Amino acid sequence: MVHAAPITTDEKLASRAFSLPSTASIQDIDHTNETLTVVPPPAPNGGLQAWVQVFMGHLVLINGWGYLSSFGFFQAHYTSTLNATPSAISWIGSIQIFLVCLVGTFSGRALDAGYFHKILAVGSLLQIIGVFTTSVSTQYWQLFLAQGVCKGLGDGLVFCPTVSLVATYFSTRRSLAMAITASGGATGGIIFPLIAQQLLPKVGFGWTVRVMAFVILFNTIIILLIARVRLPPRKTGPIVEWSAFQEPSYTLFCIGMFFNLWAVYFAYFYLSSYAKNMIGVSSSEALTLLLVMNAMGVPGRIICGLTADRFFGPVNTLIPVAFISGVLFYCWAAVHDVSSLYAFCVLYGFFGAGIQSLFPASCASLTTDLSKMGVRTGMCLSFISVACLTGPPIAGALIQMHHGHYLYAQLFGGSAFMGGTCTLVAARIAKIGLDFRKRM
Repeated sequence: MVHAAPITTDEKLASRAFSLPSTASIQDIDHTNETLTVVPPPAPNGGLQAWVQVFMGHLVLINGWGYLSSFGFFQAHYTSTLNATPSAISWIGSIQIFLVCLVGTFSGRALDAGYFHKILAVGSLLQIIGVFTTSVSTQYWQLFLAQGVCKGLGDGLVFCPTVSLVATYFSTRRSLAMAITASGGATGGIIFPLIAQQLLPKVGFGWTVRVMAFVILFNTIIILLIARVRLPPRKTGPIVEWSAFQEPSYTLFCIGMFFNLWAVYFAYFYLSSYAKNMIGVSSSEALTLLLVMNAMGVPGRIICGLTADRFFGPVNTLIPVAFISGVLFYCWAAVHDVSSLYAFCVLYGFFGAGIQSLFPASCASLTTDLSKMGVRTGMCLSFISVACLTGPPIAGALIQMHHGHYLYAQLFGGSAFMGGTCTLVAARIAKIGLDFRKRM
């Protein structure tokens, strides 16, 4: 007679593990109380559900950064209709970007905690209210509250959780997925200036902006219907993971992106004004230049994402893209005719967009624990929010200091990009050393 060996605790746990649903896998086993930590399977890196989330993120970016990257239209319009300096007007757009990034710390943690759909609904509502109230605003303080504060808060609530959510669906194809998501900013940067160009002379400012609001409303309905969360909620954990700043690579990356974001939006804000005041083009052609710059953001984001995925990695791709953007800012100082300005718009539209699309993927590449994707991305966004807040107003002040000329601001932007490039190189070395053949 053969006696069966007693069943051990590990065998009991293994038996329970194999009885789990197929969508789960075992990460850790606590031998003391026989509890299991269940996590989802590896990222699908494709499939219908994953690419639907990329499309959802693309729509979110249209509503947020697409509207933001069209601020050159508002900057030029407000400069000619309000009794305010260019620097003061740029604060409207800057506070909007500042809030997008600052609120990221809290909204990113909300994704990790399982509140994505609720925060998405609240943020989308604030976006819609902000644009509709902008359409009826006639004074500077009204525009600051409606377009700057209300729209900025809405953008901040939806942006970080969305890009973090998309990142959880991909590992090997993450840069491409993030690039397609981020290209929504370029798509919106085409849609909203085109609306302005076609409708402003015919129906006026109010109805032009209301049409933009209806576009955002339509996109929001689709977003709320198709958004899906993949990871289980992580209810516990701090809003800010201070230990992340003990990693030199993460800290240096945040500093490097601070320098880059200090400069990257200056051209989007001031291009139309530069074209009208320094080159002498019409208001319609100034908007066409902005359209060209934003349109180049589509191939810029996607090609940079593909390059990062297939060849170098997001950080390795981001470094030369930031360097080239700085060189282009220095070259902008030599632009004195329309054809040269179109050339600058094409080139900077490509590489400036590349920085914006590679930033989330690069930050994600520094995060090994997917359950902390939201909070760590949000922390970096909050860190760089001060750069987004102060960059365009500093540029505006430098323009005033130089009596309406743009040279000081252009040199400031180019130098900020160079500082960002050097700091990103230091972040890469801190992470994987001096071997530049390694992907990162």
